Amino acid sequence: MFIIRREKNNPILAPERERSWESMATYNPSAVRTKEGVRVYYRAIGAPSALQTPLSAISTIGTTFAEDGVHFHSRQQIIAPKESWEQFGCEDPRVSFFEGRWYCFYTALGGFPFGPDNIKVAAAIGDSPTNFTERHLITPFNAKAATLFPERIDGKIVMLLTVHTDWTAEHPRPTIALARANKIEEFFDQKYWEEWHEHLTDHALPELRRADGDHVEVGASPLLTEKGWLLVFSYIQDYYNEHERIFSIEAALLARDNPQKLISRTKSILVPEKSYEQYGLVPNIIFPSSVTLCDDLLEIWYGGADTVCAKASLKLNDLLSALDLEKPARTFTRSSNNPIISPRDKGFDNKETINAAAIEINGLIYILYRAMDDSGTSTIGLAISRDGFTIDERLAEPIYIPRADFEMKHSGPTGNSGCEDTRIVQIDDVLHMTYTAYDGVRPPCGAVSSISVDDFIARKWDKWSTPFILTPDGVDDKDLALLPEKIDGNYLLYHRVNKQICADILPDLSSGKRASRCIEVMTPRRGMWDETKIGIAAPPIKVGDKWLMIYHGISRHKTYRLGAALLDSDGLTVLARTADPVFEPIEKYEQEGDVHNVVFSCGTVVKGDTLYLYYGAADRVLGVATASLAHIVEALT
Repeated sequence: MFIIRREKNNPILAPERERSWESMATYNPSAVRTKEGVRVYYRAIGAPSALQTPLSAISTIGTTFAEDGVHFHSRQQIIAPKESWEQFGCEDPRVSFFEGRWYCFYTALGGFPFGPDNIKVAAAIGDSPTNFTERHLITPFNAKAATLFPERIDGKIVMLLTVHTDWTAEHPRPTIALARANKIEEFFDQKYWEEWHEHLTDHALPELRRADGDHVEVGASPLLTEKGWLLVFSYIQDYYNEHERIFSIEAALLARDNPQKLISRTKSILVPEKSYEQYGLVPNIIFPSSVTLCDDLLEIWYGGADTVCAKASLKLNDLLSALDLEKPARTFTRSSNNPIISPRDKGFDNKETINAAAIEINGLIYILYRAMDDSGTSTIGLAISRDGFTIDERLAEPIYIPRADFEMKHSGPTGNSGCEDTRIVQIDDVLHMTYTAYDGVRPPCGAVSSISVDDFIARKWDKWSTPFILTPDGVDDKDLALLPEKIDGNYLLYHRVNKQICADILPDLSSGKRASRCIEVMTPRRGMWDETKIGIAAPPIKVGDKWLMIYHGISRHKTYRLGAALLDSDGLTVLARTADPVFEPIEKYEQEGDVHNVVFSCGTVVKGDTLYLYYGAADRVLGVATASLAHIVEALT
């Protein structure tokens, strides 16, 4: 698992109107770290000249410097069009200090309107970081985003570039490929590229696109790590649909000795969420253009909305761990006993045993699982474990059944109804159980029932209080959970409305008191693994004066995964949220069942540093997985 944090001073570079050459935009930064600080090269756009025909804004390349990597100063324009093949702009620099010289590869615009015939790669070379004295057209064909590997590989200079980024019938899709040379001058020879292009497929990286309508482009210069070459790149979902396309950032790991070999890759790890990423010359764009290392932090430098420069950082080791193919279980490790609870041959739980609440009392772990029979009625069963893995006792009858009209079956005889997906917390000497109540006709609602700890232990199930609804009428409102302690004497209730996690504050838990607000806690992230909808998993876990929330997220492909977030002491403010899932369906019993590709948790228990996660798998069986609580909290902080 890993957390990506945006720089609090973002955007770190924005256009300044007093400089005409960058009055409209300053974006897509290429950052180089030195002992003195950080030098950034960036694409700058000024207002079109009234005397220019055709009227078009011209891109040039500027540079700026910051000792602290945040507060930049001394801006200057260093590359502007002067050759015919770049007369309409110089875009998106990628700068490397390689074998004693400075190389700036950039996109050269040689004609207007812009198209595949006039968008190519060029290079400027200099002996200092601010004085580039040579220029060369690199590719005779359509290409962008060229950059050098920072050192030779097997004695060769290696370039990485994206070829055919702009659609043509002959070349409808982009290709990321490698070019190798004994000396840098070979890259300035058009004959070299003509021969290279004839064998493009021999130089290409494995396909990084997951769908034919997606688009990829080289982002940052590859970074050498102990695991291989780390490539941070641009991934655009539904690129050819201008109304649905999603710009995002992804990462891949390439073999050190043969970077044409793909070891592993992420899915989208950063998407437009902040205002400076969503609003600008071109809305809803984040585009990675360089990475740097600052101690153990990987800094990703990117353009926001084609207008500003920004950066975000994450722990390099955490990202490399997520890319490690030997750790497919993510943060949690499954029990070898899984599934620990399965449907029985007959009775109240002969169809499904899933989505359990869990609580530890006097050294015993009580697992309150959702049980469904052939009639489609959900009740709550109980299993007890001493070690958290082995079921020592499983009751023959449910401990909680539908009692109120709002959870009794009003649909057909086999339609779903009942009490679903319970969560349980202990506050003082009372256990409060929240759950989804469904009558098969009206929208699902959230309900609560309570019982004293003593009565629960004594198995006096008739002592459950009369249930009542906590959510508004007529609203599909599910995934209810209470914070396990009061805040200023009030109960904090989490619930899901409109596919997001909401909260409300209730003075007490008595009939007639309902949630009436959706205080936004977290929302889905469009383009990521949790883009369709999210909901709380287990009730939050107290860690110091903060709260750890495990939550579920659903992808556009309807896969259910789990993520983690750290909340402030108020239980409402998200301090950190995992970029990747901490748990996902990979076992057969999680991928195949009544609903495929589901892991869905409603309960956790903490014993020492071990976090026990109880989860429903494929809406059929129940499993348990464990993780180090300290590891999760450390990653989030």
